[in-house]
Amino acid sequence: MAAHISWASEAPALNQTAAFKVEDAASAEVALDDKFLGFGLPRIVGKSAALRRLLDMVRVVAPTNATVLINGETGTGKELIAEAIHKCSDRSKGPLVKVNCAAIPLDLLESELFGHEKGAFTGAIAQRIGRFELADKGTLFLDEVGDIPRTLQPKLLRVLQEQEFERLGSGRTHHVDVRVVAATHRDLEQMVKSNEFRSDLFYRLNVFPVLLPPLRARYEDIPALVTHFVDFYGRRIGKPIQQIPEETMSALRSYAWPGNVRELQNLIERGVILSHDGVLPNPLPSNHQETVTVISKSNTLKEVDRALILQVLETAAWMIGGPEGAAAKLGVKRTTLIYKMKKLGIFRPQDVEPRRL
Repeated sequence: MAAHISWASEAPALNQTAAFKVEDAASAEVALDDKFLGFGLPRIVGKSAALRRLLDMVRVVAPTNATVLINGETGTGKELIAEAIHKCSDRSKGPLVKVNCAAIPLDLLESELFGHEKGAFTGAIAQRIGRFELADKGTLFLDEVGDIPRTLQPKLLRVLQEQEFERLGSGRTHHVDVRVVAATHRDLEQMVKSNEFRSDLFYRLNVFPVLLPPLRARYEDIPALVTHFVDFYGRRIGKPIQQIPEETMSALRSYAWPGNVRELQNLIERGVILSHDGVLPNPLPSNHQETVTVISKSNTLKEVDRALILQVLETAAWMIGGPEGAAAKLGVKRTTLIYKMKKLGIFRPQDVEPRRL
């Protein structure tokens, strides 16, 4: 039977008049019903509207066999959402097999996915079972699916449509029952337009798209995430934290977080290591403590991104490149920022001195 996601409790509110007391913080974790916690699903922390909308999508699609395409920036937790979809599905008793397509050399990826027979190529000294076979009756998570080479995409399309394939070096057709959840931080639609990604494969993967919000779009979850990671690393490192100074929490809440939750997690680990007397120091590097507070009346990710980019551009006097430019402050490439500006309709005001893009 499939599990159902439920909200455990409210997130802690930041105390504006005194230090943030870790021991007084209420739980803010989104977890599975108690009887399913034994399956080991990592908990998803937060209560923001953006996170609630995301988990509503997970609830809707998890019980089906539909292919899911998870889109989101690096560090937003795409693997956690893939695990949630699997654990809340009727396939939860089957395997969840994970493949990072960007981490496997291109000439070995076909063998990794579909397997090979002994002697299929130089170095194939034994038969190998591929990830699709290993995921039979379960779920296959294809992370960074945008990195799959175009030459391999027809074979992936076939197994998605027909649930059949051949191992390298074999003419025998293997049939599987696999649900695919794919993820990428790349713009696959743009890759289709530039002929880097097959349109038919994109449409087959994009049956049910899920967009993960960046951390800057769910800033109200930051205190709960900080508390969660402080508790985890305090126990792991053996340096429990009892207090988070108000100025530290304020800095963490207003930082732009280009690396999203992964960056927050790593900085909290650093802060716990550097802590003294149970007090968490500000873990932000001194050259990154210039913070940006996003003020937007809209809850849409597009308008939150637009508000953030505009604020950073104004802070940088509309300079895009260079170490003091907006791209560096946002932690993105100059060309990426220019693309986002064009896509969001952001143009330099006429009364601002022109600078070369």
